[in-house]
Amino acid sequence: MVVYTLKQADDGQWSICRLGMPLFTQMQLSPAIKLAREVARDEHHRNGQPTSVEMRGLGSLMRLAHFDRAAGTTAA
Repeated sequence: MVVYTLKQADDGQWSICRLGMPLFTQMQLSPAIKLAREVARDEHHRNGQPTSVEMRGLGSLMRLAHFDRAAGTTAA
């Protein structure tokens, strides 16, 4: 599964990461969520693998989007 993660920096800005490496940085939260969903959806359509967008909170993990053609679901 391909996972994109939203991470908040000390300055309050957000980054979109994959495998711990930032792909996009210095973003406000709402645009970061929208872009991460778009990138994940595009990746899923290209390679067919399950793809998710996640955001870590205080001791929890929130899944913001999940695309999985094999399971017959595409949700955002």
